[in-house]
Amino acid sequence: MRLLLLGGTEFVGRVVAEEALARGWEVTALNRGTRPAPEGVRVLKGDRTAEKGLAALGAGEWDAVVDTWSWAPAAVRDSARFLNGRVGHYAYVSSRSVYDHPLPAGAGEGAPVVASSADLTGEVPYAEAKRGAELALEAEYGGQALLVRAGLILGPHENIGRLPWWLNRIAEGGPVLAPGPRELALQYIDARDLAAWTLDAVVARLGGPYNLVGPSGHATMGELLEACVRVTGSDAELRWTDPERILAAGIEPWTELPIWLAPGELYDFLHAGLVDRALGAGLRCRPVAETVEDTWAWLRSVGGSAPRRADRATVGLDREREAALLNS
Repeated sequence: MRLLLLGGTEFVGRVVAEEALARGWEVTALNRGTRPAPEGVRVLKGDRTAEKGLAALGAGEWDAVVDTWSWAPAAVRDSARFLNGRVGHYAYVSSRSVYDHPLPAGAGEGAPVVASSADLTGEVPYAEAKRGAELALEAEYGGQALLVRAGLILGPHENIGRLPWWLNRIAEGGPVLAPGPRELALQYIDARDLAAWTLDAVVARLGGPYNLVGPSGHATMGELLEACVRVTGSDAELRWTDPERILAAGIEPWTELPIWLAPGELYDFLHAGLVDRALGAGLRCRPVAETVEDTWAWLRSVGGSAPRRADRATVGLDREREAALLNS
């Protein structure tokens, strides 16, 4: 199987490359060459935002392409046109962020999406960028293009810093602000499970949108943080705190307390989506303990500090703010 990766050196793209190589596939990646690709990947250099940025792909054919682009959708439009007729199947790692707000709990792939255009350039909001890319692929390939609408992605190589922040904070020990309720259902996917499903899907030539995230409640907030305590060997004491107290203190869900959202509209959007279509197409999700343990092992292997995407804000709660709430 000949796979073309558009990207392939950071979080999701890197994990897709590693999964494909483990299957014995021939992997080619187009990227700017700013980070090393996994060993065994044939790297072609190109900047998709530049004139003639796809020139390195001027010759060649591939059985499938996986595209992880997250910025102005015109780049996906151009690559879709450029590769049409030379790739057997096109898969795009999109996002559940394409759905319009508010999104009720249990919403599936047929829910309303944000307005966008395949022709947008420059600075484009994330949801519109992902939806515009989907429109570009629908225009070029119809319903045959695979639209992988990922939710919250965790696991080794994470470059946002959500699970790494919790692991490092808990490794420090002492009282830890644990946002409740403890039994709060989470919805996320390990990047390795995303990669495995996506490659299986391109072999099966699946098309159209799929919400690709584990079932809501595959893990709880308690199970996640308690796994962090176990794998780090920490003496941390999880102090479970009601959402009302956290919000009243002005602490921001999702950014200051990564992964966590207080029950409500945004929680329903991000942690309560319907994933029956992906489950029916073979999605399997590993236990949260495995994701946490492997992320901790990877984090230690890179010196304890996870690489961060330059376009994303730093996540995590200041220790003084945490202590102020715990001691109030």
